[in-house]
Amino acid sequence: MLNVKRISNNEAKLMIAAAEKKSAKIGIPMCIAVTDESGNLVEFSRMDGGKVSSISISIDKAFTAAAAKNATSFYNEMCRPGSPTFGIHTSNQGHFSIIGGGLPIKSGTTIVGGIGASSGTPAQDIEVSQAGIDALEASWKRKKTSNKKRSK
Repeated sequence: MLNVKRISNNEAKLMIAAAEKKSAKIGIPMCIAVTDESGNLVEFSRMDGGKVSSISISIDKAFTAAAAKNATSFYNEMCRPGSPTFGIHTSNQGHFSIIGGGLPIKSGTTIVGGIGASSGTPAQDIEVSQAGIDALEASWKRKKTSNKKRSK
C-alpha cells in the first residue's frame, strides 16, 4: 500500500490568496489553479478581470507542474523542434503546458501538487505562482516551529 502526500484544500486556498495578493500588487488580474500531486484540480480562482482564455491555461499549467514534476518553463526549453521532447505539449489531450507559470509544489523532495497562474507574461505568471508557494512554505515553517515549542 502507498502513502500519498497531497496538498489540502485549506493549503490550496492559502496559496491562491497569496498569489492573488501578488497579482494585485503587480496590477494584473490572474486565473490561478492548484492541483493535487496527480494534477487533479483542488482549488481555482479567476480574479475580476482575469482573461477567459487563461482559465484552462492556468489549470493546465498546474496539471503539468504536478503530473510531470517540473516547472512548465522547463518544458518550454525542452520542446524545441529537433529536441527529444518536441511535441510533448500535444500529450494528455493537449493539457500539457509548456508556457511558464506552472510550478510543482514540494514537501521536501515529494511533489504534493502544482500551482499555475495565467493572464500575464510567463515571467509574471511565474512570479504569481511563486508567491503562492512561498506562502505555503512559510505556513509549514510556522507550524513546524509551533509544534517544536509545544513538545518542549
